[in-house]
Amino acid sequence: MFAWLFLLVAVLSRLLPHAGMWNFTAVGGFLLYFGARRSWREMAGPMAALMATDYLLTVYTYHYAFIWQSYLVTWAWYAMAMMLGRILLSRRTTVLRVLSGVLLGPTSFFLVSNFSVWQNGWLYPRTMNGLVVCYIAGLPFYRNDLISTALVSAVAFGVPVLVHRWSAAQKQALPAGR
Repeated sequence: MFAWLFLLVAVLSRLLPHAGMWNFTAVGGFLLYFGARRSWREMAGPMAALMATDYLLTVYTYHYAFIWQSYLVTWAWYAMAMMLGRILLSRRTTVLRVLSGVLLGPTSFFLVSNFSVWQNGWLYPRTMNGLVVCYIAGLPFYRNDLISTALVSAVAFGVPVLVHRWSAAQKQALPAGR
C-alpha cells in the first residue's frame, strides 16, 4: 500500500510546479523503493504512470509535440532504476546499500540522459566540446536529483526502520503482567 501511495507522491512531485527546483522530484527515490519492495509483475503500473507524466509535461507544460522515441532512454532508465532497487535493496537493506542506490540512480540518469541529449545534436554540437558543455549544463539538474533521491530514499527506507525500532522499544517497556 505504501509503495502505491509513494507512486502518487512521485507523480505529483513531477506535475506540481517546482520552478527553480530543477529536477527536485520524488521519482528517483520512488523507483528504488518500488523496485526493492514490489514484484516484477507490479512494475508496469509505475512505468505507465511515469510515462503519462512525461506526456503531460511535454504537451501541456512545455508545449512541445510529444515524440515517444525521444523518451526511450528515459523510460529504459525508469526500468533500470527499479531493477537497481530490486537487485541492491530487496534482499538486504542497509545504509550502505541505500547510499549506493542513491549515488548510482541519479548518476546513471545524468550520464545516459545527457549523452542522449548530446547525441540528438539539436541542442549541442556533436563535438567533444559540445558533449562537455551538455554535461556542464546538466549539473544543476544532477545536483537536485541527487539531493531529492537521497531525501526520498531516507524517508522511504528509514521511516519503516524507525517505526519498527520504536514499536519494539514500546513492547519492551510494557510491564511484565500485560
